Amino acid sequence: MKITTLLAASAFALALPMAAQAQGTLRGAERGAQDGADAAGPVGAIVGGAVGAATGTIGGILGVEDRPRFRSYVRERNVRSYDYDGRVAVGSELPSSGVTYYDVPGDYSVARGTRYTVVNDRPVLVDGRRRIIEVIE
Repeated sequence: MKITTLLAASAFALALPMAAQAQGTLRGAERGAQDGADAAGPVGAIVGGAVGAATGTIGGILGVEDRPRFRSYVRERNVRSYDYDGRVAVGSELPSSGVTYYDVPGDYSVARGTRYTVVNDRPVLVDGRRRIIEVIE
C-alpha cells in the first residue's frame, strides 16, 4: 500500500508541466510536504508534496493576494528598471551584470534564494540562476 501511494504521488509530481513548476509549484510542494509529514509521516510528506505542488501552481509564487502589495512595495522603493532586449517571461535568464537584484522581504513567503528586480518596467522574481520565475502583473 505504501509503495503504491509513493509511486502514484511521484508520478503525479513528475507529470506537472514545466511552466507550472516554474511558478508556485516549489513553494506549494514544500508546504504540502511539511504539512503532510506533520500529519502522517513520510508517506504523508510525499502525498502532501504532490498535492501542495498542484495547488501552489494556481496562485503563483507570491499568491494572488500578495501581488498588489508586492508591486506597491517595489514601486515605493523606486527600483530602477533594467532595459532587456529579450522576452520578459518565466524561464528567461537575465544577465549577471547590469541588473541589480534585491532580496525579497521576509513577510513574503518565497523560496530561499528568490530575489526580485524590475525588467522593462515589470517587477519579476528570479531564482539563484537569474531565471525569471514569476512576472508580477
